[in-house]
Amino acid sequence: MNLSDIVRKVKDHKPTILGSDSFAEFAVLIPLVEQDGDKHILFEVRSEKLRRQPGDICFPGGKRDPSDKTEKDTAIRETVEELGLDKQSITDVYALDYMVSPFGMMVYPFVGIITNPQQIKPNVTEVGDVFTVPLTYFLNNNPAIYQVNVDIQPEKDFPYDLIVGGENYNWRTRKMDEYFYVINDERVIWGLTARIIAHFIDVIREQG
Repeated sequence: MNLSDIVRKVKDHKPTILGSDSFAEFAVLIPLVEQDGDKHILFEVRSEKLRRQPGDICFPGGKRDPSDKTEKDTAIRETVEELGLDKQSITDVYALDYMVSPFGMMVYPFVGIITNPQQIKPNVTEVGDVFTVPLTYFLNNNPAIYQVNVDIQPEKDFPYDLIVGGENYNWRTRKMDEYFYVINDERVIWGLTARIIAHFIDVIREQG
């Protein structure tokens, strides 16, 4: 392989996030609805029968399926399945910034309007309840932010003898922000869902 071959291969390479091919891809939808003449965000409460995060508050969404052409298709499909709607009931779907989770996930959030929320029939195998919160609540209330330390724990067979410092190597650690919204002292929205809300609010504030 000569230098011209190397340059050609680099020139034709389309950059992405290194290692992202091993990440699981998820998409979620922030559903906007009109209620009592006001704009609301709709949330799901995960079924208590689910193995992962039962009872947590979340947005409709899930893992990208091979049949989904785009991440947007994933968000719409999951919303249709979880809320018992048809695709025509979900309009004006647009992307927010995607997120790289430290737990090996790429998360693609979207915002969309549900035109007939009165027809929602939650899929009881996944959704325990649905509720809405006025958009003005999030515009007027910032989330509480707490930090979580992310520790590095090498496996037992890690080759310390191959690195300078050995077992005393000074690993670079980091802190992760966890966002919390507490609604009327009874509903707690936290984690990735709260982080996506905060980002959405930042976007619409920036647009005036």
